[in-house]
Amino acid sequence: MRIIRLFVSCVVLFFLQLGVVQAQETAIESPIEVIEVTATALQKELTGRKAYFEEHQAELYAVIDRVLLPHFDIQYAGKQVLGKTHWMASTDAQHKAFIDVFYNFLVKTYAKGILEFDQDRMSILPDLSYSKNRRKALVTTRLLLEGGDSVLIKYALREVSTVWKIYDVRIDGVSYIQNYRNQFDAEINALGIDAVIDRLEKEAIAPAVVTPADT
Repeated sequence: MRIIRLFVSCVVLFFLQLGVVQAQETAIESPIEVIEVTATALQKELTGRKAYFEEHQAELYAVIDRVLLPHFDIQYAGKQVLGKTHWMASTDAQHKAFIDVFYNFLVKTYAKGILEFDQDRMSILPDLSYSKNRRKALVTTRLLLEGGDSVLIKYALREVSTVWKIYDVRIDGVSYIQNYRNQFDAEINALGIDAVIDRLEKEAIAPAVVTPADT
C-alpha cells in the first residue's frame, strides 16, 4: 500500500538526517532546524550506492541502526504502540522483549523503502507547532509524489534530556503509532503478547527477500 511505503521512506529519512546532525556537531535549537540543516543527508548516504545496498541488505540495516537508535525514542514509541491496556497487563520483561523486537522490526521494514527516497521531492514547511509545555513538537514537510500529487508529512518529536527525539510520523493525518497499535492490538487480543513477540523475533532473523516494487 502506498501509505505504508510513505511511512517507510519518511521515517528513515528523518532518522538518517538526525544521525548526520550529530556527526557534524551542528548547533540545533529547534526541531525544524534539524530538518533544515540535514535535508541532504539521506541523499548523500545513498548516492551511487543504491544498487550496492540492494545486494547487501545487512549493511543497509547496519547504516539504519547506527543512526537510528540514538535519535529514536523507542521506549516511548513502543509503549504507545502497545497502548495503555496491553502495557499495564504485561510484565517488565515483556515490555523489554516487545520494544527490542519492535525496533528490529522497524529497521527491517524501513530498509525496504529507503532506497526509493529522493530528497529533491521533499520540501520543509515553516509551520512548526509545539505542545503547551513545549516538550513536544510537530515539523511539517511536503512530499511530491509521482504524477504531481503531494502529501503532507508531520514528524512528531519529544524533548528527552534536552535532546529532540522522534517518536511518530503522521501522513495526511494518519499516525504510524496508531497504525501499528491497531495491527498489534488485534493480534495480542487473539494470541497474547508473547505470540506477537515470538513472531517478530522470527521475522527479524529471517533472510531479507527482495521483491518487485508495487505497481
